[in-house]
Amino acid sequence: MENLLKQMGTRIHDRRKQLRLTQEELAEKAGLTPQTVSTAELGKKALRPENIIRICSALEISTDYLLLGTVTNEDYILMSEKLSQLSPQEYRYLEEIVNSYVGVLKNKEKES
Repeated sequence: MENLLKQMGTRIHDRRKQLRLTQEELAEKAGLTPQTVSTAELGKKALRPENIIRICSALEISTDYLLLGTVTNEDYILMSEKLSQLSPQEYRYLEEIVNSYVGVLKNKEKES
């Protein structure tokens, strides 16, 4: 259980950093106290189910991702909603970035 809490805490921390949020900003966005966010990120204490949902909503991730570290259809839907807001030109630019990134990953796999 302790390892699971630490893994969840790492996922909260990493996603918060990706979104460039402070613990205080995440807490405000999720309707929680900064202490709750800090404790969760450190994996010191289990979150109540309603707080898991609040954090996932604030971080725009699925509960499966937070709890298990797996990407689900819900995560793909969240990403699709973001992509739909891009102009055609922005979409194509992002597509180039993704293709380059995937290419780098495939090359690293071949080298290993």
